Amino acid sequence: MAGARLWPRRTRRSWTVPPNNPAGDARHPRDKEAAVIDLTGRVAMVTGAGGGLGRAHALLLARRGAKVVVNDLGEGAEAVAREIATAGGQARAFRGSVTDLAAVQAMVDDTLAAWGRIDILVNNAGILRDKTFAKMDLDDFRLVVDVHLMGAVNCTKAVWETMRAQGYGRIVMTTSSSGLYGNFGQSNYGAAKMALVGLMQTLALEGRKHDVRVNCLAPTAATRMMEDILPQEQLELLRPELVSPALLALVAEDAPTRTVLCAGAGGFEIANITLTRGIHVEEGPAAAEQILARWAEVSDRRGETVPGEGFTQARHELAKAGFAFAADTQG
Repeated sequence: MAGARLWPRRTRRSWTVPPNNPAGDARHPRDKEAAVIDLTGRVAMVTGAGGGLGRAHALLLARRGAKVVVNDLGEGAEAVAREIATAGGQARAFRGSVTDLAAVQAMVDDTLAAWGRIDILVNNAGILRDKTFAKMDLDDFRLVVDVHLMGAVNCTKAVWETMRAQGYGRIVMTTSSSGLYGNFGQSNYGAAKMALVGLMQTLALEGRKHDVRVNCLAPTAATRMMEDILPQEQLELLRPELVSPALLALVAEDAPTRTVLCAGAGGFEIANITLTRGIHVEEGPAAAEQILARWAEVSDRRGETVPGEGFTQARHELAKAGFAFAADTQG
């Protein structure tokens, strides 16, 4: 709705500390002094880096010493590469679609020939084709899935063996709150973005022994679509540059793995997929009715856990049925 606001107009000075942090800026007991993230000698590849978030990511990586491959479809790739070079960094522009396997492989081969390694991959390229599901053409659905999901698959597959062989890699998938929680008119986008979370979860497990760490970034950044909805001071807080520190943290040497890090307006949060304690229902003709009758217990979030891998759910359910299994050791 034109002119509507997503939240009330407030100045930064009027904002209050959230209730779960009553100490204001007091440090978390597990906080520690962070070492400066230095990417000197690292080679980073950023897709969709000709503008917006991708550009902000590429510039920050370059400022921290990384050699950066700037990928995009148009002239923005060259413009950002020049911007990096002008500031004293090293960058190579590469035009091409992430949906084109040959182009992706050529970009990887070109990078390896020039710089000998690829340490960081930021899967940022994406498009929008927003419509309600009732009105959406399936070609537009497939296109969005192809760019976001299969584009990330293509690029990740192209660098995967290189990272495994060198015993080091940092990969970031760009997911979205639309995938994590849903958003009206974005069934194609949401499906693709949530699929990236599943891809990340599995690749993080498979890459662990090779120090290939895989994470998701869920950014909140201003778009042209928001310009008629939010006041200027809120748009300013949603600048892409305020998201990129989260990206930098996810590609650092001591980065976590298998994490969905949310970022926007200087706020940083973790989104988890959890499993409630749930219930056990004996087999019988009224099993479905019992599930609904005890729905408050099924959905009770007290004591919920974050499974370490897919089989954790089976262990959880079999344990309630009376079978004992070894504790989950997958993280």
